Amino acid sequence: MQTPWGNLEVSDAHVHFFSKRFLEGLGAQCGKNGSEVAEVAGWEFPGTTEELAHRWAGEFDQHGVGRSVLIASIPGDEVSVAAAVAACPGRFYAFAMINPLAQNAAIAAGLHAICLFPAMHGYSLHDARVDALLQQASERGMAVFVHCGVLTVGIRRKLGLPSPFDMRFSNPIDLHAIALRYPRIRFIVPHFGAGYFREALMLADLCPNVYLDTSSTNSWMRYEGLDLPTVFRRALDVASPKRLLFGTDSSFFPRGWNQPVFELQVHALSHLGIAAESARSILGENLQRILAET
Repeated sequence: MQTPWGNLEVSDAHVHFFSKRFLEGLGAQCGKNGSEVAEVAGWEFPGTTEELAHRWAGEFDQHGVGRSVLIASIPGDEVSVAAAVAACPGRFYAFAMINPLAQNAAIAAGLHAICLFPAMHGYSLHDARVDALLQQASERGMAVFVHCGVLTVGIRRKLGLPSPFDMRFSNPIDLHAIALRYPRIRFIVPHFGAGYFREALMLADLCPNVYLDTSSTNSWMRYEGLDLPTVFRRALDVASPKRLLFGTDSSFFPRGWNQPVFELQVHALSHLGIAAESARSILGENLQRILAET
């Protein structure tokens, strides 16, 4: 993709895969089928998993994006992202949300990372059931995505579903002892900590296996009076260019890949005058490096 640093390979570390199973899972909570959920949301119905995978591959081809993470965004939908990876070999990485409190919670085959949402599901990262999953992830050399900070799910609001999230469990500091205990795991904290920016930086400073994902509009910046160039500058100072992962938080069609987020981030990094080597690391190489062995 053409950038201020020349033609670079871009990979997206944060794309939600809103599959048919995802829509049906939400619909089951409010008495609607998957098509009705899509209609309420204003989204195109995704079709089969394979059709959605090829739709995303075509979208990335159009924008010049290489590889991408696809996140199964409801527990139990691991099969969808695994099937998407199989449908488009060498194109996607499969991430999946897991609720450690669920009965028989385990890491399915075919995943590159698991995604933990402690505030959403109401658990401490120090719960023994979380530790059981982390042991599995460590043995497999996997990455673990941990959502911290503010969490809002717009589709739940549109469907009239409650979101009883508990921010007591959303502080990145909770990861400190865990990241030290599991040095083989690459921990990914999205959205720069989503409001816990200082804490995310403290964590990254103390734990070299913690990475910060840059995705979304980062609207949490209004809590601290920050702008995106300042956020990037401080993150670069602490975590270095080798531990930042570019992402957009793209999720549905017809919008598709959220190019405006990419443009805002590229503008911020260009404003800081970072070197081409650093841009290559952030925009794609870091993601491919940390997931290469999973």
